[in-house]
Amino acid sequence: MHQTIDIDHIIRLYRTYAHDLDRVREKQRKLLAPPTSLKAQLDDIEAEITYLLLRETRPETVVEIGTFHGWSTTWILQALQDNGTGHLYSYDIVDHVVRNVPEELSTGRWTFTQGDARENLEKIPDTADFLFIDAAHSASFARWYIRELFPRMRPGVPVCVHDVFHGRRPLPFTEGAVVLRWLADRENVCFTASRAHASEIHDRLNDVKRNLALGHPLRDSRDNPMIFFTLR
Repeated sequence: MHQTIDIDHIIRLYRTYAHDLDRVREKQRKLLAPPTSLKAQLDDIEAEITYLLLRETRPETVVEIGTFHGWSTTWILQALQDNGTGHLYSYDIVDHVVRNVPEELSTGRWTFTQGDARENLEKIPDTADFLFIDAAHSASFARWYIRELFPRMRPGVPVCVHDVFHGRRPLPFTEGAVVLRWLADRENVCFTASRAHASEIHDRLNDVKRNLALGHPLRDSRDNPMIFFTLR
């Protein structure tokens, strides 16, 4: 029986890992300041949920498609470091991330491949047990990973897909529209903390964070478009 990713589950994870998350948040805060001044793409909540799911599932092999400047990469590596196990395989057409990930996080735990993931499918481990996607946001890219990548993963793998719910609904002919339709066809429900799509969930998580003394933001953003689900 695969764990359903829902609001109750996420709140439980916040409470379980509150101490560790507080420590990691302060480490990540330092990466946003000079001299690193790392450019962050993920909102606090979606970055934290990614960290929490990684802590709970303790994956041995994580695949990240789309690194850009490395904000998501560092969050993933923080979780693997705290777990004491796991390796991250990252893919992007640009290599900004290489200059931004601290050596103490990456050594022995990270492999980066520069290039289009669609042209490097054979380099993506089929043993992955956690998948993070934040790359091209086109319908064709979504159709590619649904057709080529998802079948290589075992059922039950947690999946994070960014830039789906910037509004109440995804724009037509986008990655988000394709992925949501694919999930609906399989009666597979996704979770999101998007303020635009799920304001009650967004507000409830912020209340939980304040109660756990995790309310001070790392960055000024309330846009949480990521979706989370498990493969079936």
